[in-house]
Amino acid sequence: MSDRKIRANGGGGRTTPPLPAPGDLVVDVSLDRVGEFRGVWCGLWFLRPVTGGLRWTVAPTDTRPATPGERLHAETARRNARSRGTLL
Repeated sequence: MSDRKIRANGGGGRTTPPLPAPGDLVVDVSLDRVGEFRGVWCGLWFLRPVTGGLRWTVAPTDTRPATPGERLHAETARRNARSRGTLL
């Protein structure tokens, strides 16, 4: 038997981040895209575009918290979309 330990996250070297609250902004690093956390289903996280649109799923290990600059950019985009009437 091998002495090698198997990591709980599949051996990818990344740890699972803590569960965000609904509405928190996180970055999908696989797509380099900021999304609003909506919930969990079968171990995947649902994210929604900040300016509206179709949600997508991402593995928790492929996410990180949004930086203050990314949050500011996302909030500005959301407010601009709302003022254009493309976000209700």
